[in-house]
This record gives sequence, C-alpha cells and structure tokens, in this order.
Amino acid sequence: MAARRYEIYDVFTDRALAGNPLAIVRDSDGLTGEAMQAIAAEFNLSETVFVGPPENPAHTASLRIFTPKTELPFAGHPTVGSAIALYEGKAPAAPDGTALIVLEEKIGPVRCAVSATPGRASFAEFDLPRLPVPAALSAEPELIAAALSLDADEIGFENHRASAWSAGVPYVCVPVAGLEAAASARLDPRLWLDIAPPSGNLIPGAYVYCRETVGEDCAFHARMFAPHDGIVEDPATGSAAAAFAGALVAFDAPVDGPGHHWIEQGVEMGRPSRIRLEVETAGGALTAARIGGHAVRVADGTLFV
Repeated sequence: MAARRYEIYDVFTDRALAGNPLAIVRDSDGLTGEAMQAIAAEFNLSETVFVGPPENPAHTASLRIFTPKTELPFAGHPTVGSAIALYEGKAPAAPDGTALIVLEEKIGPVRCAVSATPGRASFAEFDLPRLPVPAALSAEPELIAAALSLDADEIGFENHRASAWSAGVPYVCVPVAGLEAAASARLDPRLWLDIAPPSGNLIPGAYVYCRETVGEDCAFHARMFAPHDGIVEDPATGSAAAAFAGALVAFDAPVDGPGHHWIEQGVEMGRPSRIRLEVETAGGALTAARIGGHAVRVADGTLFV
C-alpha cells in the first residue's frame, strides 16, 4: 500500500469554499488508469488530477484528468489549479515571482504563466492548446428549451443562438434571455442525448450563458451541466469557457486585437467563480485565447492506495 500526498484547491476563486474544488494527487507513479478513475470517483469532485513526471524534461509535470466517470484530454480548472499548486510547491520562479509552467496533458503541452501578489491568492493563465472549432448542431430551439426546462422564447439573445464548439472537450453553448432564465435551467439527461450525441467517448455538456450578470465587472453569466460525466452542475468550467471563445467571436465579432472578458459561474450553486477569458482576433478570426483565474489551497492529506 502506497502513501500518496493529495491537496484540495478551490479554483477560479480567490477565497476558500467558493469556486470549483479540485483534488490533486501527487506521486501517482504506479497507478493504473482504472485506479485513477476509482480514486476520482472516491473524491467525487468535478475533476481529480494525477501529477506525474513529464516525458520532456524541459516541462514541469504530466497530468491525467478524471471526472467521477471518465478521463478528459484537457480541462481548465485542473490546469489552473495544478499550475498554482506546483508554483506554490516551489517550482522555479523569476525574480519578479512569476513562473512559466508547462503541463503535459492528453491534448498536448499546455503553457501556464503563474504569478502571486503578497496577501493575495495566486493567479494562473494558460494558452489554449487547441482553438475552438464548431460542430454541427441541428436541434431546434424548442427541443433545446425542453431539455433545459425552459420556454422556447428564452433561448437566444441578440444574434446569439445555440451552437456547438470544442477546444478539446465538446460543449453545446446555449444563450438564454437573462439571469432569470439561467437560474431556471434544469437539464433532462435523456432529452439532452437527442441534442448532443456522443463525441468520441464524451457527451457534450450544456453551457448555458447570458449577457446579464450579477457582478458589475463580468461580461457573461454561465452555468454548465454534464450529468453523463458524473457532473450534475459544475461551479466553474475552463474547458467550456475555451469552447465558448468560438461562440463569442462568431456572434459578437469583436474588433481585431486582444480583448478580455470575466465570466461568472457557480452563483446558483453558492460557489461563485470568476473565469478570465482573453481572446485575440485578426481579420475577424480567433487567432489565440487564454483562460485564467485564481486558486487557493483548502486541504491536504494522504491517500493510502
């Protein structure tokens, strides 16, 4: 029986008991994929990450990421949380306190910049390893509304309509009229399969968003449902924000150059989260995007498996 260190970080928040909790298992050598999946089910958080040595010695670490039911090739809050945990575990930093951390995930290397300000939670931002690409979506608004327990006239705002995107993990991005509609959303897993059939071994989650927000400095309010992955609702979803970057550029057509947007999530769950999405466009097309947020350590312990 091995003794393996683990930590719990709350991610996409600068205070404990908010954001999205993440289990980070250190010393994962010797664990099979089946064992990792069982441990993730034991923690029963949205994601559990297993840290191992990198294949490329120039990189910082390798990661395997699991929901309670499946392995993911890439995810946002495990990337941010793991980068900050490694930074706070004394990864090499520049004189100004910043560090570049490269994490090997199934999708490929993910570059993360981490920084800390005395008295404040650490912040990490990573470059999307893959830009979002659209997928076919033929479901009518009436069917999408029924799957989310909403009325058809609550689906869409301005020129935004439901669309499917993936930046490594697939999502259906569903715009809704405002905060009231977002708060009323309840996903029917059976009806959702008629809208979003499996993509490989993953069933696209439902990313519900609106322009109306609770926080004055936020650009969008979001909720994410992925019951088929064992996640009834997620407090903060970086991979969904990465996919949403495609919808944002497609519908809002931002001017060329960089722009950043804060997305609030988890409000209805009592786990308020803030995700920073930065996009760069040229010629009307998305050329780069980054996801960022804070994280704080709330627990650590030993796993005996």
